[in-house]
Amino acid sequence: MDLATLGGFLVVFAVVGGFELFDRTSFALIALASRHHPPATWAGGAAAFVASSAIAVSIGAALVALLGPGRIGLVRVGAGAFLIGYALCLWHRGPEPTAGGVVDRRAAFFAAFATVFLLELGDTTMIVEVLFVTTWGWLVVLVAGAAALVTVAAWATWLGARLGERVEPLLLHRVVVVVLLIVGGLTIAYGLAPGAFSALALASSG
Repeated sequence: MDLATLGGFLVVFAVVGGFELFDRTSFALIALASRHHPPATWAGGAAAFVASSAIAVSIGAALVALLGPGRIGLVRVGAGAFLIGYALCLWHRGPEPTAGGVVDRRAAFFAAFATVFLLELGDTTMIVEVLFVTTWGWLVVLVAGAAALVTVAAWATWLGARLGERVEPLLLHRVVVVVLLIVGGLTIAYGLAPGAFSALALASSG
């Protein structure tokens, strides 16, 4: 690996990981890992991150152009609605502890995969990876971006697992539901009015 390739890898890793570290996807994973089987949650989240990176470096530019701003917004609205629906499902099921068996691991994997994949599809992280491909090529961006996102998934699930061990089950159940509702609501708002978030960011930095 030459210095240029190494430099590109480090830049992509740092930028993609930095974007995602405190993104709503990470908070959703923390919430899921606090309630569900942490390794399975990480596996599902990591698989979705790798899948989203693969889409970004292969057909990401075409997908973004095909969807356009309006349709990307609808994808985000759908992702937010999924999270809200999942939060309401958790609320209905109650705070009973999970059994940790095969069914629970499968549920944790698929819940994490669906959540992360829907939140990442057309998100800022995917668009950043699409832009990086034009500079460093698909292989560097795929490896560096996927590595960064898998690392972020590991951090989020580790933190969620620690919270799950230390917080009283009923309180944790309520916090998880509230976090998922907030993330879902923000995702829908971002999908419907992304300009408002850009204006808010500019106002806070000014």
